[in-house]
Amino acid sequence: MAGSTRVKICGLTRKDDVAAAVAAGAWAVGFVCWPGSPRAITPAHLRELVADVPSNVRRVAVVVNTPVDEVARLRDVAGLSAVQLHGDEDPLQFLSLGIDVIKAVSLDSGAAVDRAGALPEEVIILVDAYHPARRGGTGERADWERATDLAARRPVILAGGLRPDNIRQAIAQVGPWAVDVSSGVESSPGIKDAALIRALVASAD
Repeated sequence: MAGSTRVKICGLTRKDDVAAAVAAGAWAVGFVCWPGSPRAITPAHLRELVADVPSNVRRVAVVVNTPVDEVARLRDVAGLSAVQLHGDEDPLQFLSLGIDVIKAVSLDSGAAVDRAGALPEEVIILVDAYHPARRGGTGERADWERATDLAARRPVILAGGLRPDNIRQAIAQVGPWAVDVSSGVESSPGIKDAALIRALVASAD
């Protein structure tokens, strides 16, 4: 990994982009398995995309209100390392799958920070920007001030509006355990730019 902060490149839809993320030193690669997303892929496409991902790179499926048994099938199809929950799921129900459980939260109030901070330590928290309909990948910036508060309490993954030109500032201010980037390294939804991926990972220092 190029920098000291872990980088997850998410919303991947093409094998070349997966390869670019791996080559740049990404800690994890993410795939959106929710039909409502412009970056949505099918289980068969997921299997194809992860075929050449080395074992030291985490494979993450992003889901929205997907039943546990369906996530288990995705786990088996793709050798998932983690599931990233962007709906109204109870993350505790997914801990039995034997993979990491990441819960996305939007910190729209101090109470939301407290709720996120109270989640069991087995659950990894991802801070994303709030949107009433879209579940991530909006390009909107999360609340860095509240994210900083939460990151002082427990490890967090910071997402939401991160790009090569603001990633250093985000890391310096928030102090996240990892960062998650999708639209900030794209030329269009689901189409990544290898040069932007390299620049972002190199800057996550």
